[in-house]
Amino acid sequence: MGAGVIMVQGTSSHVGKSVIVTGLCRIFRQDGYSVAPFKAQNISLNSYVTLDGGEIARAQAVQAEAACVEPTVYMNPILLKPSADFGSQVIVLGKPVANMTLKEYYGFRRRAIEVIRDSLKRLIGLYDIVVIEGAGSPAEVNLRRHDIANMRVAHLLGAPVLLVGDIDRGGVFASIIGTLELLSSRDKRLIKGFIINKFRGDVNLLRPGVDFLERKTGKRVFGVIPYFNDIVIDEEDSVSLENRAGLNSSSSGIVVGVIRLPRISNFTDFSPLERERGVVVRYIVRKEELDGVDAIVLPGTKSTIADLIYLKNSGMAERILKMAGDVPIIGICGGYQMLGRLIVDEEGVESSYHKTEGLGLLDMVTVFNREKVLKRTRAVVLDGGELFKGLEGQVISGYEIHMGRSFLGSSDKPFLKLLREGFELDGAVSRDMPVYGTYLHGVFENENLRSAFVKSLARKKRLHNQETKGDLPSREEAYNRLAELLRSNLDMEGIYGLIKGRGKQTFPYKV
Repeated sequence: MGAGVIMVQGTSSHVGKSVIVTGLCRIFRQDGYSVAPFKAQNISLNSYVTLDGGEIARAQAVQAEAACVEPTVYMNPILLKPSADFGSQVIVLGKPVANMTLKEYYGFRRRAIEVIRDSLKRLIGLYDIVVIEGAGSPAEVNLRRHDIANMRVAHLLGAPVLLVGDIDRGGVFASIIGTLELLSSRDKRLIKGFIINKFRGDVNLLRPGVDFLERKTGKRVFGVIPYFNDIVIDEEDSVSLENRAGLNSSSSGIVVGVIRLPRISNFTDFSPLERERGVVVRYIVRKEELDGVDAIVLPGTKSTIADLIYLKNSGMAERILKMAGDVPIIGICGGYQMLGRLIVDEEGVESSYHKTEGLGLLDMVTVFNREKVLKRTRAVVLDGGELFKGLEGQVISGYEIHMGRSFLGSSDKPFLKLLREGFELDGAVSRDMPVYGTYLHGVFENENLRSAFVKSLARKKRLHNQETKGDLPSREEAYNRLAELLRSNLDMEGIYGLIKGRGKQTFPYKV
């Protein structure tokens, strides 16, 4: 038995494809179907580790969570992670294959298409509905020959396609009609209709435009989704950080400054803090923005050395060092590596710099190698210091995505003991300053650690009534609210009609 499929493409990047797919996954699950998301190729530094140790884009993990299924590598078989000096790291079925330039990757395309076909074949054999997300725009004429994420995927399955346009940017009708005009007649036949996203105001005022679009194209508008910013869904691109800084900006409480590195990765680490009442997460671009923060976080990065050099050249490093004695500093993954004395990269894993001096806030040396660590991890807190006081002996969980190992000197203490074979140590706690580091992403998802962190900062700031309670909806609540919003503004009966009209066909669809 094959699966029903629906594909969501966009007139450009950042029109809301990922969020719409997330909402559809939750709707179909609510309606009793088993659902899988799929994106053939994703370009993202925000990634996730599956149960079997594979790396996929965070967006597909979020969509799987909305569908109430465990994420697998087949939901995002090709992941490209741009790096500083070497093009992109190419990850196939969750494992790194090589660093490739764009030209080299085009030569790899035939292999990539085989992997995509095999992944789709698995998913349609396991689920009732597969919701496919495109990438960027299907109408990039200079890239069309190499595009393996949009119409090529749609044709593999004969998938009906909904084209999404972002009206908040302006020019939505031109972008939709222009996209159609640039598609071949064969591709146009798969476009079954449109979704207009991010509309502000009275939808009745849009009616003349919708009528024009339907007459002009002969295709339906399946809905107009209103603009919203009160439902927080983890996103995959750092562009979205521009819209995140103000989520709890009315608070006069705790301010956590996250350094917005040029190649920041896994910034969803801070979503749990953004949901905390009385906590503002400020993404720092200029050193002056560090004034008034109660804690500094150096986040993960795809290129530790390049971003460390950026910190030094921008003056941010000097400002951080001046604040180190008074303001708690936490480094996560690449940010943790930066806090050490030295980074050694003699194999040229990241750059041509064989040795780079770190910030020197932790007595630690990092040595890069080509082996990539991809693991879900549980750990026991060994020493919480002042910031995580009282956590000693408690268990937290997270995941590791890093290349290289860090070796702690005798001046500082390990932060965690990993609960796996060998009981390795992780992270560091400074003996004389409030400086902490760990390789674990997702640590703030742990309520015990997050609560200790917030309460410690509140005590330091003498905020006696600080609660550790979410101000924004939990992820589950957010998925349900998103589903409700989409149901209210999309013709779901019509969308089900597209899925059923195609029928449940086994793979591959004859084209």
